Amino acid sequence: MAEVADKVTPVVGLEIHVELDTATKMFCRCRNRFGDPPNTNVCPVCVGMPGALPVMNRQAVEFAMKVALALGCTVREFTKWDRKGYYYPDLPKNYQISQYDLPLGEHGRLEIPLADGGTKAVRVLRTHLEEDAGKNIHDHPSHTGVDLNRAGVPLLEIVSEPDMNSVEEAGAYARAMHRLVRWLGVSQANMQMGHMRFEPNINVHIERDGRTYKTPICEVKNLNSFRALERTVAFEISRQFDEWRADPDGYTMEKLGKQNRGYDDAREQTVFQREKEEAHDYRYFPDPDLVPVLVDDAWRQRVAGSVGELPLARRARYTKDYGLGGKEADALTQDAPTGDLLDSAVAGGAQPKRCANLLLGRGAAIANERVCTIAEVGVPADALAELAKMLSAGEITASSADKVFTELAQSGGSPRAIAEAERLLAITDTGQIAAWVDEAIAANEKAVTDARQGGKKQKKAFGFLMGQVMQKSRGAAQPAEVQRLLRERLDS
Repeated sequence: MAEVADKVTPVVGLEIHVELDTATKMFCRCRNRFGDPPNTNVCPVCVGMPGALPVMNRQAVEFAMKVALALGCTVREFTKWDRKGYYYPDLPKNYQISQYDLPLGEHGRLEIPLADGGTKAVRVLRTHLEEDAGKNIHDHPSHTGVDLNRAGVPLLEIVSEPDMNSVEEAGAYARAMHRLVRWLGVSQANMQMGHMRFEPNINVHIERDGRTYKTPICEVKNLNSFRALERTVAFEISRQFDEWRADPDGYTMEKLGKQNRGYDDAREQTVFQREKEEAHDYRYFPDPDLVPVLVDDAWRQRVAGSVGELPLARRARYTKDYGLGGKEADALTQDAPTGDLLDSAVAGGAQPKRCANLLLGRGAAIANERVCTIAEVGVPADALAELAKMLSAGEITASSADKVFTELAQSGGSPRAIAEAERLLAITDTGQIAAWVDEAIAANEKAVTDARQGGKKQKKAFGFLMGQVMQKSRGAAQPAEVQRLLRERLDS
């Protein structure tokens, strides 16, 4: 623990690597596809054969520009490709094509939500394009295999300033960036497939007796989940402060510099790998086989026009204009098509809250079962609007609407036609509902007694009787009328 006089401030910057969802790789026409048999999506360019010449992927450049513009970055008019030299088994040509001193985008920001309901701006230093490396396969006890299918896949690196000061802020920034790239349609950002990887740079500033101590910056490599990121940051903050307390004058940035570490998921701690390389260690120089990228105003404006409304702005609109709660608005802005579905249904005359309840209830359940987004469940906006209007008009109950929604997701069709065919339209006949109420009361003497006596059991007993009536009506009786008649009978 810190001394009473110590002021301890974690300082976190984050490098995020995002694989772009292009059809082909960054500098060749090999397929960019996860899960194919090892070393089937390869060619002389991506395996580094002598004399093979790269040709850049225009869509990858546009995807990178789109992210940069969404982050408010300045997109350079002139940028170039550089060779970053290092040896590793999954990088056969012994250099990576990247961007060094002239990144495509620089000096932007990303607003992140905070626990208190506010937001914080995290500055983005740069966004640059490069190619991914292959993947080492450690499935064999006697040797390591190398799969080069991923070698050459377009990779966007987004580097923040060290503006995050807690585990929560680092997690919020990572989640916000994950949402943004999916929202823009530039990446699937599936971390199980390696589409998005985090590398936090962490150190701790400690103020004691008027002096500020700074622990060595540690970069933790290749984290592929929010959980791993948050646990890494928490572990490093604790570890570095403990190391500093043991040697306040020795464990400092000035004396020890920077280092790279890895994360051991089984032990939930980081482990030392090597001293951190600096730029000169990579021997950067301009790639002689690639022409520079020249971005004119017309190109920049065309890409900017495709950005549209961003998640945080849409989230604010949903709470202000639609009256949704923060959690509801947050859930409906995880991806653009789901939000578009809600907006289209509302434009069709449906109440926003009704639509949100349908999407976040049965819609979210089906999406979870299918492992897809709510929009991908397949209920179109006009059908969603019609079903929501039927709910608002009292023509169908909430439980019956769930059944209709499920049928729409499975087979399509008209909500009203489905409700009529399945006898799910709400029953408003007071006489029929009263008969069901009387049957439920006659068949459940103990629940009736508990409901009439009051006390702790009253609410549960009343809910049980409500359920019995709704069951008899197959969910079609209007709940408000059932409740009124039940109370009337129980009070008599």
